[in-house]
Amino acid sequence: MITPEPFTIATVPLAGGGRLGISQIPGRSGEYVSDLKAIAAWGADAVVSTTDQVEMEARGCSDLGLRLRSMKIDWFHLPVRDFGGPAEQCKDGWRELSPRLHEILGRGGGVLVHCHGGHGRSGMVALRLLVERGEDPETALRRIRAVRPGAVQTEAQYRWAAAPR
Repeated sequence: MITPEPFTIATVPLAGGGRLGISQIPGRSGEYVSDLKAIAAWGADAVVSTTDQVEMEARGCSDLGLRLRSMKIDWFHLPVRDFGGPAEQCKDGWRELSPRLHEILGRGGGVLVHCHGGHGRSGMVALRLLVERGEDPETALRRIRAVRPGAVQTEAQYRWAAAPR
């Protein structure tokens, strides 16, 4: 069993007022409702879940999308295998999702990305968003790791995130 840890959101501020948040899966703290309140208090306009359905069920948050939408927060599910990079199906989903996330960030909104532990997959998506916004991959990774040490855990995650549009 994984020991509960406090729910935290690491924030990467963007030029223009938008911000990226990186966190562990809501419910991992053992306080699912409190975690949802923290997401709302952070000011999330959208949440991207990179966990699969099994992980969400194990943490008691299989209803995350419904709960977030009831709070007027958009929810997107982009499951990626733990410690892996995106599969082809995920890459197709990203092509549809990315413009929506950039629109939110471009108007100064907040996008929160989570995986199970809040490092690998969530860091990968945050890095990809920064690279798509024109940041150098290494510089962007340093910015992310300054607020979330250990973000982007594998070479496959880095390769996908650092790839040009």
